[in-house]
Amino acid sequence: MSAADDGAATGVNGADGANRSLGQLMATATTELSALVHDEIALAKAELRQDAKRVGIGGGAIAAAGTLALFSLPVLSFAAAYGIHNLGMGLAWSFLIVGGAFLLVAALLGLLAVNRFKKVSKPEKTIASAKQTAAVLGTVKPHPHPLVDTGRADASVTRSAV
Repeated sequence: MSAADDGAATGVNGADGANRSLGQLMATATTELSALVHDEIALAKAELRQDAKRVGIGGGAIAAAGTLALFSLPVLSFAAAYGIHNLGMGLAWSFLIVGGAFLLVAALLGLLAVNRFKKVSKPEKTIASAKQTAAVLGTVKPHPHPLVDTGRADASVTRSAV
């Protein structure tokens, strides 16, 4: 427990915890809340950075599958189909075998991509820390402000002095 928490004087010119002004308390609370938010963001970045590599590999596999299917299918399928046709099989069957082989390769690359995407997890530590922070902030109760009678007929409307 700090000296400010138990009411002991910590300095001169009213710098103890019991005599700090509202502005000083707000500045301290704002600074600490800002630091807390920055720490939460840093934790989220660290956790997401780990999963970025998995996403990159999965995305690369999808790109490779698409590129393979788009650019190599026409050229290689004609070459392979005519090669099979030269072995004595009909031309239609030759093209069907080659097309099926390329679709099989594309399907295998797609399964690899899905497998990599399934390994991406949510940022567990960040979520737990944010829930803990929300629980702590949820228990904080604001100090009640005294109602001031202004003597006006419409006393239900109050304006902030800030």
